[in-house]
Amino acid sequence: MGGLIRNTALVGGMTLLSRILGFVRDLALGRLFGAGVALDAFFVAFRIPNLLRRFFGEGAFSLAFVPVLSEYRVQRTPAEVRVLIARVFGTLAAVLAVLTLVGVLAAPLLMMLFGMGWYLDGDPQYPLATSLLRIVFPYILFISLVAFAAGILNTWGRFGLPAFAPVLLNLCLITAAYFWRGRPHALAWAVFAAGLLQLGLLLAALYRMRLLPWPVWGWGDPGVRRILGLMGPAILGSSVAQINLLFDSLIASFLVTGSVSWLYFADRLVEFPLGVFGVALSTVILPSLSREHAAEDRARFRSLLDQALRWVWLLGAPATLGLLLLAGPIIVTLFQYDRFTPHQAAMVSLALRAYALGLPAFLLVKVLAPGFYARQDTRTPVRVGMLAMGVNMGLNLVFVLSLVGIGFEGPHAGLALATACSSWLNAALLYRRLRRAGVYAPEPGWRGVWVRVCTGLAVMGAILATGPEPMEVWLHRSGGERAFWLGAWVLAAAAAYLAILRLLGVRLELLWRRPE
Repeated sequence: MGGLIRNTALVGGMTLLSRILGFVRDLALGRLFGAGVALDAFFVAFRIPNLLRRFFGEGAFSLAFVPVLSEYRVQRTPAEVRVLIARVFGTLAAVLAVLTLVGVLAAPLLMMLFGMGWYLDGDPQYPLATSLLRIVFPYILFISLVAFAAGILNTWGRFGLPAFAPVLLNLCLITAAYFWRGRPHALAWAVFAAGLLQLGLLLAALYRMRLLPWPVWGWGDPGVRRILGLMGPAILGSSVAQINLLFDSLIASFLVTGSVSWLYFADRLVEFPLGVFGVALSTVILPSLSREHAAEDRARFRSLLDQALRWVWLLGAPATLGLLLLAGPIIVTLFQYDRFTPHQAAMVSLALRAYALGLPAFLLVKVLAPGFYARQDTRTPVRVGMLAMGVNMGLNLVFVLSLVGIGFEGPHAGLALATACSSWLNAALLYRRLRRAGVYAPEPGWRGVWVRVCTGLAVMGAILATGPEPMEVWLHRSGGERAFWLGAWVLAAAAAYLAILRLLGVRLELLWRRPE
């Protein structure tokens, strides 16, 4: 148990470091590039290898590779383990090398697909994004082999380096942004360099552990075939979000310049509370639910799930309200400097408010999905996710066309709103299927939860609705003044909300106590 806690703390600390640096990276990009032609082109170009990373990288591949490798380590000889590693290494590297070559050569066609609006309009973003894609596409080769090396290291209990590796990408992008400001090709080469650095770091660790045999082609190897078979459902499940993002980028390419970047910055801000709280809660609850399922303790299973859902509402609801009411001051304080104009800040604020409406749903999915995974049901979350993806695509068109039709200044916000709505559908369907299967039923006390949450939100909302000045006032403040007043209002609202919860009987010490 001690080792598990130490490893969890280590990975969590490295993940937090990576997210903080990712936040610094976004500040640098927004301040030094602005939300315009260069960033739009870079973000779309980088999303394409990111999608393929879900197919071959740490998403689907890791979910399939690590269980098979762990089984070999326990049941086979060290020589057989090395043979499996060599054949997986060789097969994966060969397939990815061919894919990378095809991607580089077909970059104009890929960008024609995902930046169709730019292509049809003859926009200069199309040739720029195409040239950037040729540089960043090899990242899929590097990062997938990083996932291969990380899977081996994690299987042998070495968690530190794999968790640290993503930090290198953020460091490279921050460096490129500051030393080659305004040059999108520098960002693309930074991604390329980060992939090489991450791969070199982990391969060196494998070499020191004598777990780096020479790669060998092994398509017909039984272990390799098993891994390929397991990757199918995992690919569908792990790529839904990336497909949604690419479809959003496709539609955004038909909108005004800056739309892609506005959505990106808003999404990153919503991802911060989701990553810190949602991922942590999901990580903690999955092994606990799995243990209770194995013990056939259905009552304890339901209780753990119920407890997690309560915390989603207790902490997710105020985070949502805070993002809705403070969207303008947050964006101005963090991004509105140098090339990032007040108009751009206003457009990001629109997208942030729309995304924030879906934050509780994003958190609910993080809790409800483990209710299926713990019972070894991976198909249901995938089916529900695919349905939600289809609805999201339909709502994208409905919302954007409607906003364009009425002359709304920021139709890109319709894409964020569609994502929020489809996430609520995803959460509702997962919840309904858990209820219908008899896996979960709300325990007594939910009325009290709603009373506490609503009362706390009312007090918090009253403070934020009457306190912070309009966005125009924030624009005329210095960076230091903005940060001071934003921090003061956030602390005041959070303190008021937590005080109400404490007065109404919520045990706040449970926020930092590890669940049993």
